[in-house]
Amino acid sequence: MIKSFLYRILQRRHFWRVATFGEVAELYASRTLRVAAIYIGAGFTSVFLYKAGYSVVFIMSFWAIIYFCKALISPIAGIVVARIGTAHGALISNLLYIPAMLALGFMPQFGLPAIIVFAVFMGVSGTLYEMCFYVEFSRVKNALHAGKEIGFMNILEKMTISVSPVIGGAIALFFGVQVTMWVASILFGLSALPLFKTANKTEKKQRISVRGFPWRMAIPSMFAKSAEGFDIVATTIVWGLFIAISLFPKEGNDIYVILGGLSSVTIIVAIIASITYGRIIDKSKGGELMTVGVISNALVHISRVFVATPASAVGVNIVNEVATTAQNMAFLRGMFDAADVSGHRIMYLIGIEIMNSLGATVACVIMILCAVFIGGVDGFRMFYVVAAVAILGVGTARFPLYRK
Repeated sequence: MIKSFLYRILQRRHFWRVATFGEVAELYASRTLRVAAIYIGAGFTSVFLYKAGYSVVFIMSFWAIIYFCKALISPIAGIVVARIGTAHGALISNLLYIPAMLALGFMPQFGLPAIIVFAVFMGVSGTLYEMCFYVEFSRVKNALHAGKEIGFMNILEKMTISVSPVIGGAIALFFGVQVTMWVASILFGLSALPLFKTANKTEKKQRISVRGFPWRMAIPSMFAKSAEGFDIVATTIVWGLFIAISLFPKEGNDIYVILGGLSSVTIIVAIIASITYGRIIDKSKGGELMTVGVISNALVHISRVFVATPASAVGVNIVNEVATTAQNMAFLRGMFDAADVSGHRIMYLIGIEIMNSLGATVACVIMILCAVFIGGVDGFRMFYVVAAVAILGVGTARFPLYRK
């Protein structure tokens, strides 16, 4: 049903496309279901662990290890994509996430062993999927209208994100967090179904080779991607913990509904921003949009320091949506163009994924240091001061598309 709906939209609006409508619809449908599964279950992972008695230092150390290992296995993920294709790679990734969610659901009974199983399967699955998605979207996008297509993808994701946390929170409240994890594992299985019909798309024109790789062109954007990885941790993992600890320290399972609600209020803003920014990017203004987005995002992180009420948290979420969408959509457009012109698409995207994970690792380490040496809510606030500076690194990408 989802694929059919997307197919009709894409056929009407993208008649110039070389790739088939079915390829794009299957990609979007699978992505939508996967995002739903992640935000129904895994989106609450850090708070789930905190409520189970694990410290902030333990949780951030847990994520630091996962992200560092993701950086190490990114080259392997690239080799797998080159050998078996993006469709089969994404299918394997979705199936690998099922045992991860099941293990997390059994964490209260089995403790650390269940957490380790979750980390291993989730890390491998996430790394492989991101590589597949980047390679496939880079391949099937339309060069003249990529901004609009990235915007459409972002709208689908934001609509899914707006609903999924509320559903996950409600399930956690009425049936327990474990049931939420099991529901998420079922959705991961369903997200693999659209990929069964997708033909095997191995990047036959690309080789994973260091020889001839345009390092001078690629290195700035790779380092900039590390700042985006830092931002992801600051906006998701750390922000969720900050809200749970500073604003709702005494809440039980209600906290999952609250977090879901806070994530959902930005949906209208996200849709309007995605449509507007897509048009701006397609009018060759992506470079300026990214600069504005990065500066705005830095100000958002500074504003998190002063959040003390639920109303202020909602305000920050809304402004963050406007800033982050501008930054990320413009970055993605430049990144996909760089992958095309590099002549080494998979090699370039491996470097991007490595630096993204290393940036996220650094963010986790800094939060650990803030928790150890400062502690409490003030530790989170110091982290966001650092995050406001770190995010400025995204603006150093120097994409060829934005220098024309």
